[in-house]
Amino acid sequence: MFVTINGKKILVIISSILFSLMILFAVSSNSNAIVTQSNSWGLSYEGNEKSPTGNATAEYLKSFDAFYLGNINEKKVYLTFDAGYEAGYTKTILQALKNQNVKATFFVVGTYMRDNPELVKQMVDEGHIVGNHTQSHPNMSKMSTLEDFKNQICPVEEKYKELTGMEMSKFYRPPQGIFNEENLQMAQSLGYKTIFWSVAYVDWYKDKQPSRETAFNTLLPRIHPGAIILLHSTSKTNSEILEEFITKIRDAGYTFGTLDEIN
Repeated sequence: MFVTINGKKILVIISSILFSLMILFAVSSNSNAIVTQSNSWGLSYEGNEKSPTGNATAEYLKSFDAFYLGNINEKKVYLTFDAGYEAGYTKTILQALKNQNVKATFFVVGTYMRDNPELVKQMVDEGHIVGNHTQSHPNMSKMSTLEDFKNQICPVEEKYKELTGMEMSKFYRPPQGIFNEENLQMAQSLGYKTIFWSVAYVDWYKDKQPSRETAFNTLLPRIHPGAIILLHSTSKTNSEILEEFITKIRDAGYTFGTLDEIN
């Protein structure tokens, strides 16, 4: 062969690029395709109250009892919070929800439940759903066996029953939205609905919180019929804008539902 060492490196790079393009083409040419190794939930927004496009279709997800949309033919939205740790804003958020008579779902990590039992009990007492966000917030696509998967799910169920005396609602949200088809099957086999989202923004950096204006300017144009909204309860901004956010959504003609209405 008349190739130099540098030439071989160039060929390897070109081959890698071509392989990546082939994967992208395969996914885009089949609306139900999904990367089976590991996939981070992602969205493409169109605006004008249109549902965003996810990197897996609603039809595909539904076959595993997984959802990122509610009823797209009804102006109803579903408010959810991810709670990985307590930053001091949950009481304010709960008060805002109470003031506005809105029921939400809080996806809690097992360590949150351990460290904040009174807040979890308050969520339940005030009519909110508490969902399963795993025991320690790992990359769940690395759970290769059902036993490994259960080790992240079951301790949260057990702690919830210990705190409330009730069985936990079967709603699961993958940490960071990272999943694969096997994960969806595992969650389904345990009786869970996997819940992604169709509205979110960057609100999770403790020391880089979005301004009030940024929050409204980003979130409100993304609202659409059937929206599952993801906010983080660790966000100071969210605690400050929540009541007004709810009011603005209602002013646009929407009502608020709960995840147990989605099927």
